[in-house]
Amino acid sequence: MPVMEHLVEFRLRLVKALIAVGVGSLVAFLFNEQILTLLARPYHLAVPDGTLAFFRPMEAFSTIMRLSVFGGVILASPVVLYQIWRFTTPALKTNEKRWAYPIVAVLAFLFISGALIGYFALERGLVFLLEFGGDALTPVVGADFYLKFATRFILAFGIAFEFPVFLFAAAAAGAISSRDLASNRRWAVLVIAVAAAIITPSGDPMTLMLLAVPLYVLFELSIPAIRFILKR
Repeated sequence: MPVMEHLVEFRLRLVKALIAVGVGSLVAFLFNEQILTLLARPYHLAVPDGTLAFFRPMEAFSTIMRLSVFGGVILASPVVLYQIWRFTTPALKTNEKRWAYPIVAVLAFLFISGALIGYFALERGLVFLLEFGGDALTPVVGADFYLKFATRFILAFGIAFEFPVFLFAAAAAGAISSRDLASNRRWAVLVIAVAAAIITPSGDPMTLMLLAVPLYVLFELSIPAIRFILKR
């Protein structure tokens, strides 16, 4: 395709993706109370008598809008991935197209799994952070700040769980092999531990283990997957 046709195709796919995000945001806005209750649950479990507050007249409105866009992106992600797929399809060979659906499915599964683990780890992270105040300090957390913290925390777990796909892609490109991964397990443990410590905002050992242990299990599962799938 000529450059102009690529640009026209890109604009078409981008517009469709934005429309999907807009529709998803509208749906999320209609159910903003339920989404807010779901995201606030770890905070209320960590602070049974606590409430999420807002301190500026516009803060509640901006918080709900941001929450709606966040929910819209999540709801529209299948459509966005499909538009990316349709844009890249002309550049792929027949054998490469066969990989697309399994890879997208694995990406979605790993992201959802990581996000769920992040959601359940959020309470433990909040308890660790808020305990530093002791009895002398009473937590009064702004809703806007908490939602930013919670969404970033959950997204960090979801994105971190995608790393086996990148290992597989590197092996498919010939950059690494299953033998290389197996012989460098000690380095893998170190890298995963450091990455988990950086990714988890709370930094407490329990939350770190909740991320590091599944990541190492995924690393171990990547070795036989690379060995047998790529060999076939």
